[in-house]
Amino acid sequence: MSFSVTEPSIRTKWFAGTAVVLYAVITILPLMWIIATGFKSPADSIAYPPKVVFEPTLEGYVNLFTQRTRLNQDDLDALPPPETWYDEMVREQGQVITGRSRYGERFMNSIFIGFGSTFLCMVLGTAAAYAFSRFRVPLKNDLLFFILSTRMMPPIAVAIPIFLMFRQLGLNDTHLGMILLYTAVNLSLSVWLLKGFIDEIPVEYEEAALIDGYTRFQAFYKVVLPQAATGIASTAIFCLIFAWNEYAFAVLLTSGTAQTAPPFIPTIIGVGGKDWPAVAAGATIFLVPVMVFTILLRKHLLRGITFGAVRK
Repeated sequence: MSFSVTEPSIRTKWFAGTAVVLYAVITILPLMWIIATGFKSPADSIAYPPKVVFEPTLEGYVNLFTQRTRLNQDDLDALPPPETWYDEMVREQGQVITGRSRYGERFMNSIFIGFGSTFLCMVLGTAAAYAFSRFRVPLKNDLLFFILSTRMMPPIAVAIPIFLMFRQLGLNDTHLGMILLYTAVNLSLSVWLLKGFIDEIPVEYEEAALIDGYTRFQAFYKVVLPQAATGIASTAIFCLIFAWNEYAFAVLLTSGTAQTAPPFIPTIIGVGGKDWPAVAAGATIFLVPVMVFTILLRKHLLRGITFGAVRK
């Protein structure tokens, strides 16, 4: 009977497949529950035992994007007929729409700050990683350790000094302040990850380009960057996820103009308490940009994680 050292047995394949499926189900179940809650009514969202089968409604999404006020029945009867389906839905709850909510503004703040800090982090991180990888930098190992040490403490530990500094500089509740802060926090991660990717690119490629008449910058732009695209993409995903989901700094340093979605979503209040369907709807929409960004770069992410694992 032949036996292969590299080929797993049927039993091993079944065990591994079962473990992967089980892990996927456990991981995705909370996400599916949040998505489902966004289509429940307020009563169904807090029902006990929890309702798995329910009549779907868009009330949570309507409440998420609108501001409403309650009127008595006489005032409701005196109003003209509702013009849209969501006006009619709100009227059925004894309310009228008075304007738009601030969720759209907070969502756009998250996009601007999250992607802005990620772009800036990739530009600065790639340049710093290339310098550490290719040039003789004095005290290189000490500097790299110092950069890494900025990730050894929880970011909230330096929140008060940052708050005082931002207040003196006029950066409190500004987009520029949040972009600079998230860039500073993520820069150590990007430098270390990108240095590892650039180290794996043979320096002979650049030497050949320099011999052909390229300048150092041209060799970096036309030779190194295309080779490091996989590492840049995977690093960008990790940096974006941190900036996108960050909560503590956003709560402390923003309140209106530059407030992002994470501190805004938990404050959504409905009639008589927390509006859980609107909260779930906001969380569901908030997941979409990062999910789309990760899906678009998933091939680069997989290659980036395994980059340099196999050497010829």
